[in-house]
Amino acid sequence: MNWQAQWNAGSRFAYVKATEGGSYVNPYFAQQYNGSYNVGMIRGAYHFALPNRSSGSAQADFFASRGGGWSADGRTLPGALDIEYNPYAGTDTCYGLNATGMRNWIAAFLDRYHARTGRWAVIYTTTDWWQRCTGNYSGFWANSPLWPARYASTPGTLPAGAPTWSFWQYSSSGPFAGDSNQWHGTLDRLRVLACNGGC
Repeated sequence: MNWQAQWNAGSRFAYVKATEGGSYVNPYFAQQYNGSYNVGMIRGAYHFALPNRSSGSAQADFFASRGGGWSADGRTLPGALDIEYNPYAGTDTCYGLNATGMRNWIAAFLDRYHARTGRWAVIYTTTDWWQRCTGNYSGFWANSPLWPARYASTPGTLPAGAPTWSFWQYSSSGPFAGDSNQWHGTLDRLRVLACNGGC
């Protein structure tokens, strides 16, 4: 990844995959995470959830211990929980959980991550998956910023109870390398999120 080129194209923040499930660590994480920081970006880490593999609290611990932590340096975003369609064979879209089980899994992840870092994780998802697999649960948005994925001209309908979106993934084919995302606000407001209001 040429981070300087992304900066020159207008990118000011990045989320980098740190972990997946309870055993995978991105071998390029440090290079990507530090590379974005070194050109001036505000950056964060994300965890790809596999709820059929281990508990939410166990995966939060795995994430927080392997790059997903938070520091009050003004340029580190709270970690993100990537919870979406199951890409692997062997179980269903909702990882074998009913809506109550999925809500409990997510709650365990969020609570443990908060206990470890003092921050509430951002939730990356799609509205369709959220409706299908959590029963369109509305109970997390008071604390966790929403990051919907929708490759269209607008973020579209949000999950129930979400007052707004914070990040929006709108393209997998540019203008930036990887998936392209938009922050719903000014750069100063993004810094406030990074600072947890304390900068």
